[in-house]
Amino acid sequence: MPFDLVLGLPVHPLVVHFAIVLLILGGLGLIAIVLIPRWRGALGWATIGVLGVGVVAAFVAKESGEQLSARVGLPQEHAEWGDRLLPVSIALFVVALGWYLWQRRASGVGVTIVGVIGIFLAVGTIVVTTIVGHSGAEAVWASRVAPAAAPTADASPAAPGTGLTMADVAQHSSPDDCWSVVNGVVYDLTAWISEHPGGPDVITGMCGIDATQAFTGMHGGQAEPESVLAGFEVGPLG
Repeated sequence: MPFDLVLGLPVHPLVVHFAIVLLILGGLGLIAIVLIPRWRGALGWATIGVLGVGVVAAFVAKESGEQLSARVGLPQEHAEWGDRLLPVSIALFVVALGWYLWQRRASGVGVTIVGVIGIFLAVGTIVVTTIVGHSGAEAVWASRVAPAAAPTADASPAAPGTGLTMADVAQHSSPDDCWSVVNGVVYDLTAWISEHPGGPDVITGMCGIDATQAFTGMHGGQAEPESVLAGFEVGPLG
């Protein structure tokens, strides 16, 4: 599939950053040339070009995101905002191009109104783009920067039948011995690190901690990831 993998790596994380940067730059550029007429000659076509390439990148990001979701799942919030980004960016590009061509041939209230609409669309696109980027980064990095639970003074290794503690989990915090907690259940993810379709870093960031927020943010409600996770169960926490 054209938007699935490139050189063995998922296309989505490679292109989504490209789309985010271009759409934000293009949106800021449009605001600038609408408000500062003397900049239009120097920045006008460059702004339109950046927005056009940004729309293409947003389309590829959306399609590649769907392919990646079929492999490993995507965080629900990130996917929902990604679906909104493409139509918003297309609307911005169309209005920006129409306004720029029109203001080159005419002036007046109509041109001004379309320019103001373009500014509002640019602001909206920047906001949506920022949310898309933030939600995706949060899903990938939340588990990696979350502090590992420190063993308490009275913690002791779990005896058979008494359940597992976070102190036990924290002792298995390396890629060679990786335990994690999701929704109150302890999992041994060591064997899954090298097999994870999204790359090993996602799993190693979960080692030794409660990764419930990261897992549910990325895979919540998706049957396949939860089924795979169940195969690595060690036992209940507590």
